[in-house]
Amino acid sequence: MPPSRLISGFMTVGVWTLASRVLGFVRDIMIAAFLGAGPVAEAFLVAFALPNMFRRFFAEGAFNTAFVPMFSKKVESGEDPQTFAQNAFAGLAAVLIVLSIIAHVAMPALVFAMASGFTEDNRFDLAVTFGRICFPYILLISLAALLSGVLNATNRFIAAAAAPVLLNVALVSALIIGDQLGWPAGLTLAWTVPIGGILQLGLVWVAASRAGFTLYPRLPRLTPEMKRLARIMGPAMLAGGVVQVNLLVGRQVASFFDGAIAWLSYADRLYQLPLGVVGIAIGVVLLPDLSRRLRASDDAGGQDALSRAAEFALVLTVPCTVAFVTVPVPLIATLFQRSAFDADDTAATALLLAIYGLGLPAFVLQKVWQPLYFARENTRTPFHYALVSLVVNAVVAVGLAPVIGYPAAALGTTLAAWVMAGLLIRGARSMGEAARPDARFRRRLPRLIGASIAMGVVIWVLNVLLAPLFGGPWQMLALAILVASGAVAYFAIGHAMGAVAFREIRGAVRRRKQVTSDAASPSPGSTPQAKR
Repeated sequence: MPPSRLISGFMTVGVWTLASRVLGFVRDIMIAAFLGAGPVAEAFLVAFALPNMFRRFFAEGAFNTAFVPMFSKKVESGEDPQTFAQNAFAGLAAVLIVLSIIAHVAMPALVFAMASGFTEDNRFDLAVTFGRICFPYILLISLAALLSGVLNATNRFIAAAAAPVLLNVALVSALIIGDQLGWPAGLTLAWTVPIGGILQLGLVWVAASRAGFTLYPRLPRLTPEMKRLARIMGPAMLAGGVVQVNLLVGRQVASFFDGAIAWLSYADRLYQLPLGVVGIAIGVVLLPDLSRRLRASDDAGGQDALSRAAEFALVLTVPCTVAFVTVPVPLIATLFQRSAFDADDTAATALLLAIYGLGLPAFVLQKVWQPLYFARENTRTPFHYALVSLVVNAVVAVGLAPVIGYPAAALGTTLAAWVMAGLLIRGARSMGEAARPDARFRRRLPRLIGASIAMGVVIWVLNVLLAPLFGGPWQMLALAILVASGAVAYFAIGHAMGAVAFREIRGAVRRRKQVTSDAASPSPGSTPQAKR
């Protein structure tokens, strides 16, 4: 994939991911308004986190980490990718059906592992009930993730990137309809989760079928390729388990402070907006591209792909970090403070957002450097690094909780992210030129940091001037002015300093239109091998 097309791929995925995240914001704003940070909200958020945790562990984590490079190479060489994808689909479905049955029986233990502080009140029973309803979502979304990997490996990004929009549309619609009909908000949300999963799976299944990959449920087959896939998955599953344990540590700490799990979730939603848009776009586009370049021994192309991915990531996330640290209170107050979500909830969530924001560049750098290992089918080294980050997170979160309270959970996550990113970048030095950022990236990095700091000064001053508008009927307008002014200041200063080039953005937008057209219009009667 040429560099301009690579950036266009990032933008295609990023646009749809942004749409999903914005709808996710609408969803969480409504949850905050209906449920605030109360027991029903915390119970649902824990229950919803369970299938998502296992999804990241099995599907988007270990499975796709192993599956996408192997599948991409088969597509490139024409070595029957259809049969490989079908066997992987059947094997993943079988494992997840068994897991779902076990989870239904063991739900009380899973909730205890997620939030043992819930046992002291009715949040525990609520979370168990919601968890049993939500958990089948893992089967649906994991199979959807596999089909998304198939689409992404063939440079078809739209359906896979658009699928998460459907879940958020379903949840928002359910809250509105349920409120009109008098349904309990917690149960309404829980039952809508698997419905959203069906919609997501249906969309990517149809798209994959149109792309020439029609996959059906069937009895799994333990072929030599599936054994190899399992061997590669093993360390990745362990690494994914470490990442999820990191999240568990934070939730466990938060569960002993009333409202803290909800505060963490709302702060997480806000910092996940840039992380999701950038991180998912990079992970979706970069891994199959690096896998193909590695097979072709294209080190120069690999270095350019890595450098542009890192540049794309930091150009968008460093200014977000500065904004989250500089003006977290107006962001949280405007988006969430209404009805059941009060000023105390805003202050607590804003503090957590600022802490999470400091780790944002580290999270996206992980997304850039991990594909270097995964494209080489090396999942062991990231696992070892993840263990180190787990120790850092546990020591900070658990050790500081008695001293600083619930913010220790976010601080542990942020510090662990920087440790993980540093280890990945340092460990990749032995991989040759393809793993080293080029001169253009090294030249632009200090400039974009400088432009971001200058933007921070602008929005800090504006926040002071706009303070009378926040907290009243004009607060949404005030936030829009603040965000728009910050964006204009950042890109203007960045362009003047040479950190951002408008001509490259315009070129990428033109290429994105071509990527969209190509991805949406497969040739009639073409085969997967013909679409290489």
